[in-house]
Amino acid sequence: MFMLELAATAAKGDEDKTHTFTHIFRLIHGLSQCVSLDINSSSWSLMLDSFGNMVEFFLGKPGTKRVFSGNAAGIRAILDCLETLRCLISVYHRKCLLSENIQLVKFLLRIVECSHAELLCSSYSNGNQRCGPEVGKRIPRSSTLWEVLTITFTMIGEVFSRLGSSFPVDIWQSTIGVLRKVMDVLASKSLLVEDNVMSRFYTSLLNCLHLVLMDPKGSLSDHVAGFVAALRMFFIYGLSNKPQYACPVAGNKDKELSSMSLKSGLAESTKNGGLYRPPHLRKKDGTNLQQPKASDSQSFSDHESCTIVFTSSDSDYSDSDGSVKDVNSVHSSKARVAAIVCIQDLCQADPKSFTGQWTMLLPTNEVLQLRKYEATLMTCLLFDPYLKARIASASTLAAMMDGPASVFLQVAEYKESTKRGSFTALSSSLGQILMQLHTGILYLIQRETHSGLLASLFKNIMLLISSTPYSRMPAELLPTVLTTLRAWIEEGFPFKSDQTGLLVAAFNCLTAALSSSPVSPQVKEMFLEELSTGFAEVQGKRGVLRTIFSYSERVTSPAVSFEALQALRAVSHNYPNIMGSCWGQVSNIVYGFLRLATPEVSTRSWKGHDGIGLFGEKVITAAIKVLDECLRAISGFKGTEDLLDDRLLDTPFTSDCVRIKKISSAPSYGLESLGGFKDEPKTCCSGSEQWSEAIERHMTLILWHTSAMVRAASVTCFAGITSSVFFSLTKEKQDFILSSVINAAKNDEVPSVRSAACRAIGVIACFPQISQSAEIFNKFVHAAEINTRDPLVSVRITSSWALANICDSLRHCIGDDLSERCYIDLNENSRLMPLLIESALRLTKDGDKIKSNAVRALGNLSRFFRCTTLSGVHEKQVDCMGLPLTTNSTEVFRSSIQSEVSQRSVSNSYQPASLGDPRWLERMVQAFLSCVTTGNVKVQWNVCHALSNLFLNETLRLQDMDWAPSVFSILLLLLRDSSNFKIRIQAASALAVPASIFDYGRSFSDVVQGLVHIIENLGSDQMSTPSSFKYRVALENQLTSTMLHVLSLALSTDHQPMKDFLVKKASFLEEWFKVLCSSLEEASTQPVADTNSIGKQKREMISKAIGSLIKVYQGRNHHTVAQRFEKLVDSIV
Repeated sequence: MFMLELAATAAKGDEDKTHTFTHIFRLIHGLSQCVSLDINSSSWSLMLDSFGNMVEFFLGKPGTKRVFSGNAAGIRAILDCLETLRCLISVYHRKCLLSENIQLVKFLLRIVECSHAELLCSSYSNGNQRCGPEVGKRIPRSSTLWEVLTITFTMIGEVFSRLGSSFPVDIWQSTIGVLRKVMDVLASKSLLVEDNVMSRFYTSLLNCLHLVLMDPKGSLSDHVAGFVAALRMFFIYGLSNKPQYACPVAGNKDKELSSMSLKSGLAESTKNGGLYRPPHLRKKDGTNLQQPKASDSQSFSDHESCTIVFTSSDSDYSDSDGSVKDVNSVHSSKARVAAIVCIQDLCQADPKSFTGQWTMLLPTNEVLQLRKYEATLMTCLLFDPYLKARIASASTLAAMMDGPASVFLQVAEYKESTKRGSFTALSSSLGQILMQLHTGILYLIQRETHSGLLASLFKNIMLLISSTPYSRMPAELLPTVLTTLRAWIEEGFPFKSDQTGLLVAAFNCLTAALSSSPVSPQVKEMFLEELSTGFAEVQGKRGVLRTIFSYSERVTSPAVSFEALQALRAVSHNYPNIMGSCWGQVSNIVYGFLRLATPEVSTRSWKGHDGIGLFGEKVITAAIKVLDECLRAISGFKGTEDLLDDRLLDTPFTSDCVRIKKISSAPSYGLESLGGFKDEPKTCCSGSEQWSEAIERHMTLILWHTSAMVRAASVTCFAGITSSVFFSLTKEKQDFILSSVINAAKNDEVPSVRSAACRAIGVIACFPQISQSAEIFNKFVHAAEINTRDPLVSVRITSSWALANICDSLRHCIGDDLSERCYIDLNENSRLMPLLIESALRLTKDGDKIKSNAVRALGNLSRFFRCTTLSGVHEKQVDCMGLPLTTNSTEVFRSSIQSEVSQRSVSNSYQPASLGDPRWLERMVQAFLSCVTTGNVKVQWNVCHALSNLFLNETLRLQDMDWAPSVFSILLLLLRDSSNFKIRIQAASALAVPASIFDYGRSFSDVVQGLVHIIENLGSDQMSTPSSFKYRVALENQLTSTMLHVLSLALSTDHQPMKDFLVKKASFLEEWFKVLCSSLEEASTQPVADTNSIGKQKREMISKAIGSLIKVYQGRNHHTVAQRFEKLVDSIV
């Protein structure tokens, strides 16, 4: 430290300081190699400051335009400083504090910043050439500025690899900024130098960038484009003047992917590779080659540690890389790999910003043609002779297609070049990219011989299939993918050690293609054509279905059988109309697994591997799920049989906006509405025969299986039966199904089985005829209620869902008409009602998924119970609006317990029972209000729906309830402020349920004013998510319907402030009605107009609302306004 201080202060002239620095730092470097130096924090800071001053002396201060004019002694002094630091850190294992490492990074960045002027002016990185005039001695090739920067970037990378996660944000941002400047310089040159020194420099720089990007501490949105522009230059670095090792693919663009082309490709690849030489011998051969000429750099002879850092290991060479011709090719290949890895880092660090670089990194045409000046990642994947570069390219492609990009790619649309025009939209560019990715990856998989790369390619194609919107791509693309995958599976993978793993990967891709949504009409036609031939081979080739059936039947490899069964399940789900013709094969496959499986084998779990024995429970479960999906497809299962509530859907403005729910567990029948296809086989519509066979042949073997996984899958099958199929079965089979699910729900020890049984109960409880049996209904209630107390959330979710469905079925059984027949015994019902209400109230305090079901159950129950006044209480006096002058919530409850004799005398005519506990109604409402504030969006939606049911209870005097204003306020609040449009739609629907002004009570004025303000500001609403856009029209229609309903009641009110409000808003209401009336006229002139009945109903609603307003305005002596509204009525009559 003394010598450093002396050198900084004593030397006055430049020559003296150069000479002093050179000798002092050479001495310090020598001492660090021989003597253990005791460096503390203060001396560490002094050392870095001294080194920094020396760097600025030789290179100039950062930001200055001074070009480096130092000599070999100056470069050697800087290298000595760096080697001293590395020695202190590495050799002597100095344990630096975080603050000391930060100082080190700042010093290293200072070196790079001081070198920036030299980087900018350097037209070529040759150490013998500089922009400025040479000063002093000629700098030898072993001591160049590039060597300094190479070691500097290596050291920065080492520090970040050790402590990068602990560095503060400003250090990370500073490092990114410095690296960006260097990369911008490279990009501005538009040419990379291909020699040994520069290859090492590039590799060091890119590895450093990789280590910094691995743990991002801030946004990269301002840097992504700049980095990508520079990194693209490395895709063919070192290959521009080298013969290509990869087999040529020019002219094979339209070549069919056949077995002959696969074999020829393998033969050509083997031939080009030459005789096999192990990696370590290749390394020796590479070192014994003739040394490069003068343009190639020698090793760092003066600095051994530099050479050690960049020495290639045996792992740098692969059996698939062929012979290594020279050392330069190894270093350039490392630079290519490092650049590709940095691309992947950018994609993972900032995926949103990275999507804008897709067109820069991926081809839009002629992917199989090698174009060196437009290199992309597919260029690396297809043509790079270095295996690690190809693997890195495949890994980067997978990172790009995974995550947010799968959503981003849904806008892709393929258009022929003749249809694109001069401007290419992003959607068209993405469509072209997806086509080229399909072409390139499918081509390469058929010809690749390395198992590891093949596995990566299969991952690529699976992600590509999952991300591609095939409905917006060429119609033949998806069938081509399926037939190509079938060819790989049938022809196998010659010379591959991991045949099973590759077959599993191929079936995974096949399953992804078959699961593509929406389903492809061309694929359906392909399947129908195969079925019409009876699975016969066409031109010596099997069909896709036959291949799937063949591998599903094989039992030599459980893993392959499992994946084949997954593919068969995907066929059943997405193409249900063909499964009637495939039932025989499916039944035999499932029965084969069940018949051969023994309890000793099937009871063991696989736990992530192939399991024990040939028939592990994982395979048997997969077979049962195929059976389940096939039965659902044949039976026409479309989800729970909803009991439609006509009172909530019968308004003319909302009837055309009812959205069909998509049930994930139901097969996709999207193509059924398009009409029949030619040669479509006739299938049994009911599925009764298939279900009978399944019960007799399969269910008896699996319902009492020793494996809980198998039992759960078997009970789940009953959750896919339809009411038409169920009641077409014999009484014996119906009883078998009912007893099986009830027994599993109540007695099975495994939670997953009980959960599956509760789901089946929830489905069957919705069958209208089930309510005819009080015994079955009672068993369903108790089975579901018991499981709502289970400690596992998964069981409580399905059991609460079943409980809500039971309440829904009970509500429709009883109906709104008190004389409607119901076959549930009243004596039994009097015991079920308290159980259902108390269970639902208890579940409203559970988690959101359970709370949602509990609220739905309470809403169904609140619809039909009888609310009566207490005996001896006189009718209340009300004001002119029907508002009670005095209100006492306890007065509206009465416990009405009829004698058992009088109940039986009613015969089958049911009278809804009054609440046993007069506080039940109040507790229900309090639960609703609590769930609105504590529940998620699904809970809030169900609260709105439940309140609609409550308002429809004709025995409820809503205007007498103390809680009514709070309920209306909550609905208005949700309608105004909720970010979820479906909640707002349901809240508006609930506000339209009260039939008269008396039902709104003193809240009527608030409801009218709230609706007017909401409609007035509807155009300025900001949708929180793009998914809300599809619900906007439905919301507008529901608001229109609700607004017309309440305005039609305005005539009955004597509330003067509200009438004044309507007068104040007359101009807005007039404009709103004008738009509404004009929309009716436009609809009547369109080819597809509303039917006469719906159009007439709309006009009647509008006329009634306007007529009510006219009388309000006339009563307030605003005759001019009233006349304008009369003209509106005349315009629609």
